[in-house]
Amino acid sequence: MENSRNMLYSLAIFLIYSYYVWGSWVVVEDAIKNLESWTDEATKEMLQNVVKRKRKFDKYEKRHLIVVWLTVFGFIIYGIYLYITVYQPNSYSAAEMFNAFVSNSYNGYYLFALFGLFGYMNVLKKLLDKYEKEYHALRCEIIDKSADLWKGEGWEKRHLVFELMKNKYDINLYHENK
Repeated sequence: MENSRNMLYSLAIFLIYSYYVWGSWVVVEDAIKNLESWTDEATKEMLQNVVKRKRKFDKYEKRHLIVVWLTVFGFIIYGIYLYITVYQPNSYSAAEMFNAFVSNSYNGYYLFALFGLFGYMNVLKKLLDKYEKEYHALRCEIIDKSADLWKGEGWEKRHLVFELMKNKYDINLYHENK
């Protein structure tokens, strides 16, 4: 009984660790795995990697967009809060406005949280640019090497792979432009 419980704990830790390290479950896409014999295993692996990088890029793009809007709305709401609690009651004197602002200790926490959110937004933007560059580089590599990846019969049928990647994963392998 104790041994099976330890095994379950080990499996749970492994799954959590693998999700944390790779950012998603390592799954080979069935559509890529089931490509016919004119697409070799190295090409399938490249296609799988470009799908993985596209998903990572999309994930960080969504995160960045959410944090951008949270930051914008946070600053707007905080500005309205300051207008109502600091400016309106004390608009006759700049010294009174400053005193009202400093006397409320929560203003420091609000500013810390908002500027922390702003910093996180910038970190996500840098990560987003990095992942976009990685994804675009691999996509362009597949486009450049398409003559080597699909030879003979595969060259006439490569458009099927390109259509699959475009329709199922929104990855354009026809042109290098984004």
